Amino acid sequence: MTRPDYRLLASATQNKDTAFSQQERADAHLEGLLPPAVDSLATQMQRVLEHLDNKPDDIEKYIYLQELADRNETLFYATLMSDPVTFIPLVYDPTIADACRKYGHIYRRPKGMYLTRQMKGRLKEVLRNWPQKEVRFICVTSGGRILGLGDIGANGAPIPVGKLQLYTACAAVPPQGLLPVHLDIGTGNEQLRDDPLYTGLREAKLDQQALDELLDEFVAAVNDVFPGCCIHFEDWQGDDAIRYLQRYQQQALVYNDDIQGTASVVLAGLLTALETTGGRLAEQRVLFAGAGSAGTGIANMLVDAMVQEGADRKQAQQAITLFDKQGLITAERDDLNTSQKAYAHDMPAESDLQKVVERVKPTMLIGVSTQGGLFSEGVVKAMSKLNDRPIIFALSNPTENAECTAKQAYEWSDGKALFAAGVQFGEEKINGETRYPGQANNFYIFPAVSLAIYAARPARVDDKLFIEAARLCARQVSKAEREKGKLYPSQADIVKTEIAIASGLIRYLFKHGLAGVEEPQEIDDWLQTLIYRPDYA
Repeated sequence: MTRPDYRLLASATQNKDTAFSQQERADAHLEGLLPPAVDSLATQMQRVLEHLDNKPDDIEKYIYLQELADRNETLFYATLMSDPVTFIPLVYDPTIADACRKYGHIYRRPKGMYLTRQMKGRLKEVLRNWPQKEVRFICVTSGGRILGLGDIGANGAPIPVGKLQLYTACAAVPPQGLLPVHLDIGTGNEQLRDDPLYTGLREAKLDQQALDELLDEFVAAVNDVFPGCCIHFEDWQGDDAIRYLQRYQQQALVYNDDIQGTASVVLAGLLTALETTGGRLAEQRVLFAGAGSAGTGIANMLVDAMVQEGADRKQAQQAITLFDKQGLITAERDDLNTSQKAYAHDMPAESDLQKVVERVKPTMLIGVSTQGGLFSEGVVKAMSKLNDRPIIFALSNPTENAECTAKQAYEWSDGKALFAAGVQFGEEKINGETRYPGQANNFYIFPAVSLAIYAARPARVDDKLFIEAARLCARQVSKAEREKGKLYPSQADIVKTEIAIASGLIRYLFKHGLAGVEEPQEIDDWLQTLIYRPDYA
């Protein structure tokens, strides 16, 4: 007797649910196991939207969408890609911050892999437990620095899941070869360790040497088990983020989105702003409020981009000033790491940001401090006095950590500011004109970079690829959009935009001899054969 193929209903990648045709139901012996109606994908999406409308808040919508991804991947991505403006904030920032805070309490089922310090010496063996044998990307986090939430250990597990979902939702990277990984190294968060529903190890964090040894084994194991796989480091503690990027980028296919992706998307917004203000990047003076891995990572990429425009590297570094909780980063300070020392200038100490603005006279002010409200009225007005169109980026998230809001930036600058934030603020009316704040969200960059890596298969990537991505992203903003104050492309066309960026990056990789595949005659036509489309064909 032939048994029903229950695997079709249990498999997220094969399940069509009510969209199985009558013939498919008969062939797989599913008759009687589904309601009689045969729905189209559009009808199923209508049902999803109705379910979402009935959810009381965004975290419940997040939970519902993740459960949908677990049972019907095609329907999940069809929904996300139908309206990115609505759905990306639900599966990633800002909703995912709340999901991370509550992870142990909203946990339903495992997603991806959970590797621990206790598996040291066996990571290769454990990675082979993953059922998909051709893994093209691994996004890995330790939960050490999540979205301004600090060290949240295993509660950071949703982050690599969400990041990889954006690969597909924003750039049509096929989802089958994507593996989210949480590497549990312990946590210093005692409140979490005391939570009976916490899903991670209830141990203190590994010391530096032990962590380095574990990461060395992990990278080697990934290269052995999944040859050609790209490792995307996400939300590692600041110094570790910098060290591991530098440690592995010459020996493996790796990138760090917090450093390179953040720097690239900020550079893209600044290049767009300069189309409005005029002038070249190499001529700017940039003040950073925040001197952690994000701040120094952005600064380093700006210096490289300035050098590409012909600037002297030392002069480019002199044009960038850092400010942190202790005040100006000056040559006299003895608490600086290697990355910060490159921007430690000979100048008097100062702990008042407004006075620093008045002294340094920056053309660009970039906030990566996680200090909500740091850009006071005095700071914004000082920037406006110095610049006809002050460029102000308040990048810290979640929303309460933003250095200022869009409304504040526009009102305090009398509508002159070119403003972007790390979170999405709504449009604002000022002096009878509507201003459209930008969102310097990495999802403009890392999915496109990943699609280019997926297609061209380079052996290594470096900052130059991310600088090229920034320039390509800036070109996607039309003159009409810039006149409205927009600094980034429309999120409504995110897939089209990212495929265009990826196409340019693929050309860059072929041009510089970095691609690992033979160059096709028509790159755009070839790329169309590789991208993912959420349908039941």
